[in-house]
Amino acid sequence: MEIAENAALIVVDVQEGFEAEAWGSRNNPEADQNIAGLIDAWQSSGRPVVFVRHDSPKPNSPLRVGQPGNDFKKYVEERRGKGSGPELLLTKSVNSAFYGTPDLAEWLDRSGIRQFVVVGIQTNMCVETTARMGGNLGYEVFVPLDATYTFDLTGPWGWTRTADELTRATAVSLHGGGFAKVVNSAELIAAAE
Repeated sequence: MEIAENAALIVVDVQEGFEAEAWGSRNNPEADQNIAGLIDAWQSSGRPVVFVRHDSPKPNSPLRVGQPGNDFKKYVEERRGKGSGPELLLTKSVNSAFYGTPDLAEWLDRSGIRQFVVVGIQTNMCVETTARMGGNLGYEVFVPLDATYTFDLTGPWGWTRTADELTRATAVSLHGGGFAKVVNSAELIAAAE
């Protein structure tokens, strides 16, 4: 695996609001540790890091601006501004980081970035949507599955899927569909070094 010197790490929605019990059962308890490790690797190598925050417009959302849940998790906030490479704070109110402010594609293109890694919360929502759009826009996208997590979910007709089932479905769709290469954090860290 080859990671470009200017490959961006996009850290999606790693916010306190996802600690709320209302989300239900989550998977991958090692995700936060893996996200922190990737941020450290990217920052120490001088590569760009994009911190994405979901500013929900929904009045009862724990991710709403002004609520404590809107804040980045402590380990992310402590790392912001610590790298030697470029850094961007992007806010959004929908799933894809490509529909945020400032314009992600414009920032990537202006910086000559054609490769990026997506980590964060939730695997099957904002991480997957950002990865899919990146693939559609012609970027080379990597998703370290062990640096993401999600929650059990109920859909139409009472169908339910566990967080692990949803994660596997995302991995198959992204990798099998050619949107992104699904890998693990250790592989990326080794390649970035």
